[in-house]
Amino acid sequence: MGDLRDSRVKGLALSLTQIESRQLIWRKAKRSMNNGDCVEVAPAEGKIFVRDSRNPGGPTLGYPADAWRNFLAAARLGHLD
Repeated sequence: MGDLRDSRVKGLALSLTQIESRQLIWRKAKRSMNNGDCVEVAPAEGKIFVRDSRNPGGPTLGYPADAWRNFLAAARLGHLD
């Protein structure tokens, strides 16, 4: 099973300009706390984009949807603890 670290190594991580980032529909996890320690995600064009919720104008990374699904599966199984 691949993960996001594999994706970065293979050069699959993408970034967005601030204008492109503002056009996405961002969401946080339902269980996130309102303490600012969260990431937000936005799907677009077969990719999942991720940003720091405390710095929405900051860097944004995008990963292929299958790499993101693999990351979530690994996290749910405790492989990233």
